[in-house]
Amino acid sequence: MRISMVSEHASPLAALGGVDAGGQNVHVAALSSALARLGHTVTVYTRRDDPNLADRVEAAPGVEVVHISAGPPGPVSKDELLPFIPALGEGIAADWDTNRPDVVHAHFWMSGLAALNAVGLVGAQGDVPVLQTFHALGTVKRRHQGAQDTSPVERAWLEPWVGRNADGVIATCSDEVFELRAMGVDARHISIAPCGVDSSLFRPDGPAEDRGSRFRVAAVGRLVPRKGVDIAIEALARIRDAGRDDIEFLIVGGSGEADDPGSDPEARRLMECARAWGVQDQVVLRGRVPQSELPKILRSVDAVVCSPWYEPFGIVPLEAMACGVPVIAASVGGLIDSVVDGVTGIHVPPRDPEAVAEAILQLVDHPQRAASLGRAGRQRTRSRYSWDRVAATTAKVYRSTLSRVQPAHPFASPGELNLQQADGSGR
Repeated sequence: MRISMVSEHASPLAALGGVDAGGQNVHVAALSSALARLGHTVTVYTRRDDPNLADRVEAAPGVEVVHISAGPPGPVSKDELLPFIPALGEGIAADWDTNRPDVVHAHFWMSGLAALNAVGLVGAQGDVPVLQTFHALGTVKRRHQGAQDTSPVERAWLEPWVGRNADGVIATCSDEVFELRAMGVDARHISIAPCGVDSSLFRPDGPAEDRGSRFRVAAVGRLVPRKGVDIAIEALARIRDAGRDDIEFLIVGGSGEADDPGSDPEARRLMECARAWGVQDQVVLRGRVPQSELPKILRSVDAVVCSPWYEPFGIVPLEAMACGVPVIAASVGGLIDSVVDGVTGIHVPPRDPEAVAEAILQLVDHPQRAASLGRAGRQRTRSRYSWDRVAATTAKVYRSTLSRVQPAHPFASPGELNLQQADGSGR
């Protein structure tokens, strides 16, 4: 199959760790490469965010990234990209004049707008199905962030419109299915294909970073408040208040470089939290590290804490488990599926530093149990979450959709929907 991926803000070529660069970038890159290994040809369309980027870049054998000019050729927060989405769709449609796909797979809600617009512009509706993976849902974000949600107001009605007009939606976990059905997405058109992990890169054997004698816990990923890293810091303070100071907390990620990790605003806030709770001598900022160096760091830790307010899926727990590291995970979203409580890690209630503290101490005081959780995590990732398996599942959804889809009812393009309107009247 000729597959077009659309990932408007998350380029598979981007450096990870920034506010808008994380799991979706990894997902698009790894899924595209795995599909190419299965014999498919993949073109990834993303917005040009640097004037020096080549128009077309070979990212991997069988995978090409195409940079579309839409808006200023520089960094733009994803929450400010909506006005440029019609231009992105037009650029994709223009490229399809010579590179028409068999199927389109959009990642994130604005990519879905661009994909549906492009299909409409080339008159391929009913001939070229559009599959949608949301990666995160606005309804969930608003529920947890409230007034702090910086999404454009139009997301409240445009995102459900994408879900209802796409030919199929590929959810990444079972929890997401319930959210999609509540948005009005036809349950018959929802499939599940999880995120995956590169088990050849992330594995228990191999070099590990040097470390001290303290029990080492890590949090890895984008540094934004909703990831709940401060919850783990507060848990560390509770442990210290109980007389235990033999634990080190390593924070990996953010926009700061390794030689200046504190340049990231959220990293500075987290260190202020650590100082306020009196554990600054136990917290280490590492800043952003290349994906290739992450396994070495993970092999050096005794546990990984993932304590987000909510999490659409979460690739970091898979990477930790693939390295044989037990995971302490908030029981939210995709973490409920990927981390098996008492088997590959420990579930804790969201936003509960006391529960995180208790879980850490369980692993500190019972090293044999921690080792058993780590071994089970490695086995689970190898059997269920390899990218080759995820790609095979995704390709099966593509083929099923191709066989099912007939020319659908006409839908309005994003331009016709009027992106400035936010009264919920769009259908």
